[in-house]
Amino acid sequence: MSTLALWIPLLPLLSAAALAAISLADRGRAQNGRSRARAAVPALAVLPIAAAAVLTFVVLFGHGTGAATESRIRYAATGGPELWLGARVDGLAALIAVLVGVVATAVQLYSVSYMAHEERYTSYSALISLFTAAMLVVVYSTDLLVLLVGWEIMGACSYFLIGHHWERPEARSASVKAFLVTKFGDAPFLLGILFLAHGAGTFRIQPILQHAIQQGGHGYTAAGAILLIGGVMGKSAQVPLQTWLPDAMAGPTPISALIHAATMVAAGVYVVARLYPVFLVTPAALWILAISATLTAVTAALSAFAQRDLKRILAYSTVSQLALMVAALAAGGRDAAVFHLMSHGGFKALLFLGAGVIIHKAGTGDVDELNTQGLRRKLPVTFVTMTIGLAALAGFPPFSGFFSKESIAGAAYETATHSGPTKSLIGITPPAGIGWLVLVATLLTGFLTAAYALRTWWMLFGPLERGWFRSAVEISQRQLKPSEPAQEAETPTAAEVAAASEWALEALVAESIREQDAAAEEAAAKARAGRPEAPRAELLPLVVLAAVTTVFGFVGLNLGWFASWLGDADGGAYRASAAKAGKLIQPAAAYHLAPALLSTVLALIALALGFGVVFAAARAKPGADPNHVLGFLRKPAFLGFRADDLQDAVVVRPIQVAADTVGFLDTEVVDGYVRGSGHAARLLGEGLRRIQTGNVQLYLTGVLTGVVVIAAALGFGR
Repeated sequence: MSTLALWIPLLPLLSAAALAAISLADRGRAQNGRSRARAAVPALAVLPIAAAAVLTFVVLFGHGTGAATESRIRYAATGGPELWLGARVDGLAALIAVLVGVVATAVQLYSVSYMAHEERYTSYSALISLFTAAMLVVVYSTDLLVLLVGWEIMGACSYFLIGHHWERPEARSASVKAFLVTKFGDAPFLLGILFLAHGAGTFRIQPILQHAIQQGGHGYTAAGAILLIGGVMGKSAQVPLQTWLPDAMAGPTPISALIHAATMVAAGVYVVARLYPVFLVTPAALWILAISATLTAVTAALSAFAQRDLKRILAYSTVSQLALMVAALAAGGRDAAVFHLMSHGGFKALLFLGAGVIIHKAGTGDVDELNTQGLRRKLPVTFVTMTIGLAALAGFPPFSGFFSKESIAGAAYETATHSGPTKSLIGITPPAGIGWLVLVATLLTGFLTAAYALRTWWMLFGPLERGWFRSAVEISQRQLKPSEPAQEAETPTAAEVAAASEWALEALVAESIREQDAAAEEAAAKARAGRPEAPRAELLPLVVLAAVTTVFGFVGLNLGWFASWLGDADGGAYRASAAKAGKLIQPAAAYHLAPALLSTVLALIALALGFGVVFAAARAKPGADPNHVLGFLRKPAFLGFRADDLQDAVVVRPIQVAADTVGFLDTEVVDGYVRGSGHAARLLGEGLRRIQTGNVQLYLTGVLTGVVVIAAALGFGR
C-alpha cells in the first residue's frame, strides 16, 4: 500500500500541469480557441482528483488495521542525515488521505458549475489540483523535509487562491496577509525539523518517533517539539497567528471549503498527530498547545457569534473547532482529535459549499439580509443539508459533531482525573492541569458553538418576523389598547408599557422594511421563476456530505473500531490487549471514543444552554439579531478582539521601525562613508590636477624650493 500511496499525489499533480498548460496556451489564442480548450477543463479538473480519492480508499482498506509500511528511495546523499523520497502509510495517513480526496473531489465537482462564469477558471482548477497534491505529499511523506516541501507548496497555493479575485483590494491584502502570517510560523517550524533530525540522525519520521520514545523529552526532542508549534499555530490559525483565516474569506467559496475542511488548516493538527510521541514526552509543548488552543477556542466562538457575514461566521467557527482538536492533542486525546478532524472536515465542507449556493442565489452573504429572502422555500435541498451541517457543528445528536466533540470532553476528563504516570509504553500522560483546562474550555466552547449555530440557522431559515415575533407584536398591541372590560383591573406597569412600545416600534420598522423590499423581491422572484435551486454539480456534493455527516459519528460507538483503523501513535498496530497491558504509547482509555455517561451529560447540558440562550435572546427582543445577548462583548468579538491591532503594535510597527533604522544606517551611515571616501579622493585629485600645469619653470622652482627647505631643516637640526 505504501508503494501505491507513493504514486497517488502524481494524479492531481499531472492534472495541475495539464490545466496550467491549457491556461498558458489560452492566453495566446482567440476567444473561440479558448472556448474549445476550456471544454476539456472540467474533466481534467475532476477525474484525476476523483481517481486519487478512489485510490486513497484502496490504500485505506489495503492497509486495514496493520502497522505502518514504508516505500522509499534515497534521493540525496548529504554526508550527514540522508534524504528520502517515499511514502509512509499508517492508519492516520490512510484516514486523512481519504478525507483530503473526498473533499477535494467535492470541491472540484462543485466548482465546475460555481466557477463556470470565471474567465480564470482554468488556472483556478489547476491550483486546486496542485493544492491537493501538496496535501497528499504532507499526509503520505516519510521524510520531514519532503513534508516541508508539500507544506510550503500549500502556502503558495493558498496565496494565489485567496487572491483569485486580485482585482479586489480586499482579496489582494488577504492573500498577502495569509502568506506572511503563516510564513512567520514556518520559520520556527523549519528549525524544529532540523532539531529533530539532528537529535535522531535522520529526517525519517519513524526513527524520530523511536528516538523520542526511547530518550524522552530532552535536548533536541524538546526543542524541536516547541519550535514545531510555530508552524502549527500558523497553518491551523491558533493564537497568536489566527488572524489570517477570517480574512481568507475573500477567496472563492469553494476554496474556503477546501482550505477549512481538508487542507491547509488541517495540516497543523495532522503534523502534531503524526509526531505525537515527540509532543507527548515534552510537557512544556503540551502546555503551550493547551493554553493557545483553549484561548483560541473560546475567543473564536465568541467572534463567530458576533459576525454578520455568513462566510466569516464559518471562518471563526473553523478557528474554534481547530482549537478543540489541538486542545484534545494537548490533553492526550490523539484519537479524539483525529476523530473530530475527520468529522469537522465533512460538515464544514458541507457548510461552506451550502453557503456558496445561498450567496449565489441571494446575491449577499449578510445574514441580516438573508433573513428576509425566504431561503427555506427557495432552497429546499440547501435548507436540509445546511440544517444537518449546523446541527453537527452544534454537537446535536445523532450527527457526527456530537460524537467527536463528546470524545474530546471525555479525553480531557480522563486526563484531569488520572494525572501522573500511567500504564503505557512511555509511562506518562499529560498533566492533570491540562485536562481540567481543556475540559472547561471544551464545554464552554460547546455552549457558545450551539448558540451561534442556532443563531446562524435562525438568521438564514427562520425569518425573525415570524413565529413568536408576531405573537409578541400582537400581545404588545393588545396591551396598548386603552380600555377593554376584561382587562380594566389589570393596569400595565410602566416597564410593561415601555417594553410593549419597543416591540410595537420594532414591528413597525420591520413592516416598513418588508414593504420596501416586497417589490424588489417580487421582481427577483419572477426573474428566478422556473430556474432550479442550483445545478446538480453543486447539489450533489451537498447531499453526499450531508449523508456522511449524518452517519459518520457512529464509527466511534464501538470501543475498538476507530482505534484499530487509526493505529498507535508510533504507527504500530492497535491491539486492545496490548493497550490494557500498557504496551502502547498511551493508556487504554485514550483509544476509546464511545460516549461516556458523564461527558455525554455535560455535552448535552452545554448544548441545551446554548440553544436556550438564543431562544431567550430572541424572546427578549423579538425581531432583533439574537447575538445582542453578548452585550458589551459584541463589538470586540465582532472585531476579533482586535487581534490585528495587537499584531500591528507588537510585530508590524517594531519591524517597520527596525527596517527604517536599518535603512537610515545603510543610506546615511554606511553609504555616507562610501560616498565620503569617493568625495575625498575626488578632492585630492582636484588638488593634484591644479599642480600639474605643464610649466617646466614652475616645476624647477618647486624642486629648488624643496631643496632649500630640506637644507635649511638639516642645518637647523645641527
